Amino acid sequence: MSKNVIITGTSRGIGLELIKIFSSAGFNVLSLSRNIKNTEKLNLENTTFLSFDITKEEDHSMVKKYISKNWNSVDILINNAGLLINKNFEDTSLNDFNIIYNTNVFGVARLIQVCLPFMIEKSQVINISSVGGVQGSVKFPGLSAYSSSKGALITLTEMLAEEYKELKINFNVLALGAVQTEMLEEAFPGYEASVTAKEMADYIYDFSIKGSKIINGKILQISSSTP
Repeated sequence: MSKNVIITGTSRGIGLELIKIFSSAGFNVLSLSRNIKNTEKLNLENTTFLSFDITKEEDHSMVKKYISKNWNSVDILINNAGLLINKNFEDTSLNDFNIIYNTNVFGVARLIQVCLPFMIEKSQVINISSVGGVQGSVKFPGLSAYSSSKGALITLTEMLAEEYKELKINFNVLALGAVQTEMLEEAFPGYEASVTAKEMADYIYDFSIKGSKIINGKILQISSSTP
């Protein structure tokens, strides 16, 4: 029986590469992104594309209805959607913080709540965070809202792993270093990362198939640079 995977933030970058990989591997894929025009053109097998805004409760209800009607379980949830604003702290408004946290933390928490009733033993949640959210890592000016939100996501993951360990649902968080994506280019024009979106997607797929089955509640820093 094919397994079911939900992936957010699939219109470009890592998320786009992930739906291609999971589809080709025979998974039933639910692809969630605000813009589905480009992804629908791919004609991927076993893949459903839903226009989804992670900050809107009605969109979470839509996902719940889809799962209830079409699937018996959610085997893998990859929370890849994220938002980055690069501003000096004194120029970062409270609204900027709200926008970042609504996408990177609160929306992720809500989608997990939606999926949990459909998760079974050995189901897994993989949250995509950033090295910038890891305590003690090198921090960069302009990312106060983004990096702090990713730190909150890391702690949320650790908490959920503890809360749901008796149900044997695994929660892990991958703290990524710089990856050459459109989001990175928009935030840091001209910066060239050494890792491509496809390379990182391959790693995340492999982790979902192998590593996450024996790891729970952990932060894995995935970066080609140190510290």
